[in-house]
Parts: sequence; C-alpha cells; structure tokens
Amino acid sequence: MPKKLQLRTVTVDEQTELERISRSRTEEARRVERAQILLALATHERIAEIAKRQRRSMPMIYHLLHRFNEAGVEALNDAPRQGRPPTYSEVQRGELLASARTHPQQLSLSFGHWTLDRLMHYAHEQLAIPISRSQLGVILHQEGLRWYQEKSYFSERPDPQFAEKRGP
Repeated sequence: MPKKLQLRTVTVDEQTELERISRSRTEEARRVERAQILLALATHERIAEIAKRQRRSMPMIYHLLHRFNEAGVEALNDAPRQGRPPTYSEVQRGELLASARTHPQQLSLSFGHWTLDRLMHYAHEQLAIPISRSQLGVILHQEGLRWYQEKSYFSERPDPQFAEKRGP
C-alpha cells in the first residue's frame, strides 16, 4: 500500500507567516490562495475538499504540498521560469545605445540630430541590426533615453482675423 502523502509539521514561525499571508489584502492573490490551502492542509482537511472549495485541481494541491514539504514558506512564491530568449544581444543593444548617444555628424551623417526613424535606418544599414521603430523605442526607454516628437508649425493661421481678435 502506498504511503499517504501528508504535510510535514509546520513550525510556529511558518504557521504565523501563513496566517498573516492568508488574511492579507495587499499580497498577491496566488500567494494568499496558496497560504489558505496550506493552512487547510495543516488542519488535516481532505485534499478533495480543499480542491473543491478553492476551485483548484488535486494535482495542483499535491504539487504545492510537495513544494512546501521541501522549501517551507518559499513554496508560496512562483518558481522561476525560462521565458523567451532576448531578441537582441547585449552587444547589439550596446551598439544601438552608443549610436544614439553619438552626435550624427561625428558618424559622418548629414543631419544634425537623431530621430527614431533615422536611428532605425542607421541600425539597418550601418549596424546590420534589423529592428523596428517601436522595438528601438522600447530599448532606448529601458536605458533611460527619451525621444521627443518634432513639431513644426509653418502654416498660415487658419483665422484671417487672428491678429485683430488677439488684441494688444
């Protein structure tokens, strides 16, 4: 007969921390839910009943039980995940940032300042880094560089009586 899986003995400090988290209104909802599940397990409530009440699967509760038995209160935190690999390497990001911080005329370019479009074209042609305008903006923003949209007002005033209405 297989051994019945049970929650290990919960220390006083762990019990206090679990109770604090389970009542919290500022903790992440999943941490609160996990703490409530562990407190229910500590009172020897059946796993099937906990799963039904919390609207979770039994394998999820067994997984949390294993994690708590191994790691303690750290089991409430999400496990690290791999995620998508970065699209641009640190070398490419460094080249983009170095170009953005360099005056265009020092790079033998005919214009006097960078725009996102100009920097994007420079990255495509000179640096051989295929990047979109929006992605370039994100990278520069992450590094603390801000770009302002150029505005020009070289048209006539739409109201022909503007000067008279403006007054002295």
